[in-house]
This record gives sequence, C-alpha cells and structure tokens, in this order.
Amino acid sequence: MEIKSTTPLSGLFRTSPFKPLQEHMRVVFACSCLLPSLFDALYRKDQDQIGSIADEIIKFETKADDIKHEFRRSMPNTLLLPVDREDLLKLISDQDQLADRAEEIAKILCYRDMTVPKELKAVLDELLEGTMEILGSAKSMVEQLDELLQLGFRGREQKKVEEMIAGVRRKEHNIDGIMHRTRRTLFEIEGSLDPVSVMFWYSLIDQLGSISDQAENVADRLLLFLSK
Repeated sequence: MEIKSTTPLSGLFRTSPFKPLQEHMRVVFACSCLLPSLFDALYRKDQDQIGSIADEIIKFETKADDIKHEFRRSMPNTLLLPVDREDLLKLISDQDQLADRAEEIAKILCYRDMTVPKELKAVLDELLEGTMEILGSAKSMVEQLDELLQLGFRGREQKKVEEMIAGVRRKEHNIDGIMHRTRRTLFEIEGSLDPVSVMFWYSLIDQLGSISDQAENVADRLLLFLSK
C-alpha cells in the first residue's frame, strides 16, 4: 500500500493546529487497521503474507513518526488557543504509541513462526474486534477537534465528544474483561505448548491489550482539553 505525500505541516498549522494531529491519527489508524489482516494471515500460516503486511505496518509507523517529529519541530512556541502547547505534544505522543504497538505485534509475527492454538482463536478474534472498535472511536474523537475549536470547546460538540470519551472508557473496560479471558485461556493450555511460544503469546496478548489502554489515554487527553 503506497503512502502518499500530504500537505506540509506548516500549511496545516496556518489552517488549524489540530490538522496535523488529525493527519497523524489517520496514518496511525491506517497502520493499526492492518492488524486483522495480519492475524488472518497468521491463522492461515501464510508467512509470506505476514511479512508483506508487516512491511506495510512498519511503513505506516515510520510515516506516523515523521509526522510526529515534524509536528514537534514546526509547532509555534505560542498558540492563541484554549489548549496548552505541551498538551498538544502529549496528545500526538499518545496517538503515536498506537502505531508503535501495531509495529511491535507485526515484528513479533514477522520474525517468529507462530501457530495459533485452536482454543485461543475465538477469544483472539474477540480481542481484535474490540481493539479495532476502540481505535475507530479514538480516531472519531480526534476528528472532532476542529469543530470544538470553532465553538470554543463548548456547546453541542463538547457534549458529543464527552459522550465519545465515555464510550471509549466503556470499551476499554470491556476489553479488560476480554484480556482476562484470553490470558486465562492461554494459562489453561500452557502445558500443551513449548515454553518459548507461551512467552511470545503472552507478549502478543499484552501488546494488543495495550492498544486499548493507549486509546483511553487519547480520550483522557481530550477530556483535559474540555476541562480547561
């Protein structure tokens, strides 16, 4: 998948300081959206496809890093906004962690030939589905920032974003329950797996779970914007 060049961040800053954040989030989301295809290739034991998808994830993660670094370099020291410069820098770092987690998962599956235990597949699918849902919610929240700015972070859009934030927190709580069941399932079949595979499976599960944690961090950062 080709990553096309986008508008220079200097131009985006002239329009809105949130435009680069939104562009960054779209790249992060595109990166993370490859995870279901990556796991589908894993289920099929298609190592060539795993490698190809992993390469695409790494390209998107690199693009997200480039936007993050340019954002930090280009951001004016003074912004006449109801949002602190430091909070904007922290938000893009929170977003970037989502792509970092996807890249870590891709690297594990690319470098190690993994076999999915049949007992684990159903709950893994549930975890992936919940992860993609919360990522979509996080992206939707960031897309609302311009509307919030126009309304001075008040009014109808504020309530809409607050409801989105509450929804992300509910989703994260639900994923915590799925994570518990996933780890429990793995624990129950540990004896049938080699110890190194067990170690890598726990790592993969933790990396997937940390994506929802990071999505909640994005939500909490936006809530901080609304409270100032």
